[in-house]
Amino acid sequence: MRHALVALALFTVACTTTQPPSPTGEVRMVVDEANAVLAILDKRQRGDTITDADWQRVFASEGYVRLKAREHSMKRAFEDETFRQFVMSDELLARREELATTVKNWLTTDISNAAAKALAYLPKSTRLRAKVYPVIKPAKNSFVFDLSGDPAIFIYVEAQSREVFAMTIAHELHHVGYAAACPVPEGTSQWIGAFGEGLATLAAAGGPQGIPQQRPDVMAEWTKQMAQFDQNFREVEAFLSAVEKGELTGDAETKRGFELFGIVGPWYTVGWKMAVVIEKTLGRDALIAASCNGRELLRTYNRAVAMSGEPLPTWP
Repeated sequence: MRHALVALALFTVACTTTQPPSPTGEVRMVVDEANAVLAILDKRQRGDTITDADWQRVFASEGYVRLKAREHSMKRAFEDETFRQFVMSDELLARREELATTVKNWLTTDISNAAAKALAYLPKSTRLRAKVYPVIKPAKNSFVFDLSGDPAIFIYVEAQSREVFAMTIAHELHHVGYAAACPVPEGTSQWIGAFGEGLATLAAAGGPQGIPQQRPDVMAEWTKQMAQFDQNFREVEAFLSAVEKGELTGDAETKRGFELFGIVGPWYTVGWKMAVVIEKTLGRDALIAASCNGRELLRTYNRAVAMSGEPLPTWP
């Protein structure tokens, strides 16, 4: 969908900076960084001079400040001058209408529904608290940040439907709620928490009968990964066993652990299948109770497989 230049300019000026909190938790959308970048792109399209005030609006925006803090916390370069060059690139200017239309469309998303989906797979006492930042940035990734402080969800702005955006928010909100409600017990491998990708996918889908992925390309990869479930299961089992025995440590452990994420790799698909089998066999309450303790999640899955009669691999 395309809008006339005047409509885009009016949208950039008139669009609100934040949305009200969700009634199911303290979740709001903050679009000040995206608006500030769009304002500069509108000026570029009209041939107007970009002023220091325009740049300060970008660099002082909450979304930009927190995005910069996150990148620096990951030991990654993220400097104002480099970002300035990105905003002034011809490639970004060519996407101006696409970006403005996408942000406008996303602002109509029912955040309450996304929050409700996440909460449906979290302990009943969980209260969601997060800020959602749609951001125009060079890296094409979305992620959560500062879960133990001021939880943030950064979403890369691209031409995605409101449905895909809402599903992404529900997925990330489950991560936020899980971190708040389910601290990792002492002595438990941190890697078992990676199964949370499967749990978050199930929550965002609205349950076992839902569609795991809305994007066709990601769904194609999901179908491929699910078709090799037994292989994926054994890969995760071998990894956890090697870590437990001290056979895999340091950089080698980290490298292999992250390889298992992939686009929607074993941490996603094995986590999803475990959660689905438990919910279908023992009920959602049993799944939620087990999900807050990694080892208990594995034991509960084994019990559910035995009761279901499905020819699935189990944990040693």
